[in-house]
Amino acid sequence: MERDAQSAVAVAGHPIHAMMVHFPIALVFATLGTDIFYWWTADDFWVRAGVWSAGFAFCFGIAAGIAGTAELILVPGIRGRVGSWTHAIAAMALLAIAGTNWGVRLTNPDAVLPFGLALSLLASVFTGLAGWHGGKLVFDHGIGIMVNPNE
Repeated sequence: MERDAQSAVAVAGHPIHAMMVHFPIALVFATLGTDIFYWWTADDFWVRAGVWSAGFAFCFGIAAGIAGTAELILVPGIRGRVGSWTHAIAAMALLAIAGTNWGVRLTNPDAVLPFGLALSLLASVFTGLAGWHGGKLVFDHGIGIMVNPNE
């Protein structure tokens, strides 16, 4: 583990960004699920569920992004690693896609098929990309991990 890459934005030793990313990840895939169920059943319930899911995915993604950006700016060992920037760029692209997906649903619920579904698929791909690069930072390089010196 790199000493200059320990988390600076943490609560009781737990990095906030790592705690928060699970929500938008789950909600991006939930939005894809609502689109598939709507396509399959044509039940308007799934359109309404998709609006909420896409909205919360975007909002929680922004919150996780703020915590991640703070880590990127404040910690030299994170800022100096190319993989950190790859993760950040993939996550920013994901937020743009997720925000567009939510906006499409808010302004035109009938656009769920095909535009919402296409955006949900694209968001899922970018979730995988951002998650892969974020996971590599943690598991391969120990980025953002706080270790008790007594352990």
